[in-house]
Amino acid sequence: MTEQERRFDGIPADLLEALRRLARTSELTVALDFDGVLAPLVDRPSEARSRPESEQAIRELVALKATKVALVSGRALESLRTVSGSPENVLLIGSHGAEYDLGDGRVGAAMTAEERRALSELEHAVLGVVSRHPDVRVEQKPTGYALHTRGLPHDVAQQAQRDASRSIGNAVPGVTSRAGKDVLEFSVVRSTKGDAMQRLRLHTAATSMLYAGDDVTDEDAFAALEPGDVAVKVGQGSSVAPFRVRSTEDVSQMLRLLAGARRNHLLGVAASARVARASSVGFGGE
Repeated sequence: MTEQERRFDGIPADLLEALRRLARTSELTVALDFDGVLAPLVDRPSEARSRPESEQAIRELVALKATKVALVSGRALESLRTVSGSPENVLLIGSHGAEYDLGDGRVGAAMTAEERRALSELEHAVLGVVSRHPDVRVEQKPTGYALHTRGLPHDVAQQAQRDASRSIGNAVPGVTSRAGKDVLEFSVVRSTKGDAMQRLRLHTAATSMLYAGDDVTDEDAFAALEPGDVAVKVGQGSSVAPFRVRSTEDVSQMLRLLAGARRNHLLGVAASARVARASSVGFGGE
């Protein structure tokens, strides 16, 4: 067994070492996709919920100094807020970076008049697809629509997605489309999770970041990371992320280990500061 193949509590040895290094950064931001990362994938998106172990680890992280946690999802912001059950001080980014709630009082998505006209055209085109493929589930978002095919026979899902790509692309020139796991999304606002990560870094003044994601749309976020950051792919599939875990259960363990390492580091920093102050006082009294 090679060093890279060794695992501790489900976490590969190389990722464990990267987490220990990450825990020692000055300002840490932990960014996480929701579906397939914190919550197991389910047929009905409204029924998804975070694993309790991950929720607890997130609470531990946000309680620490100089540590921020953000959820970065393709879900609409309100949907993400409803299903995540996260503490109020967890930052939320929805619709692949088109919507933000970063705790600064500015919430939601802003669209131009042209984008609003395009959204109306998109709605008409989506209704046309649904009329031809009634088994497809539609999720309305502030800047677009998602067509869900999870649970449908493979050939039925493929036919619906091909029809949607062709007809919506022709009806709404310039619309952005994204294919994910059993979902095809269309938006009139051009944004990616990579854009979200760049904005998040500036907002939190992060010196290092972690991002964990499971889908093809997360590749933009991975690509936006910088040296010293940690990118973690969850599950199977090709990825630019250098680290990988197998499941949402492993994500829970990863977050628990990171929270522990971060807590220990901050306690060590505080203890060193106390010793330094005590030494300074002693020296001054001699």
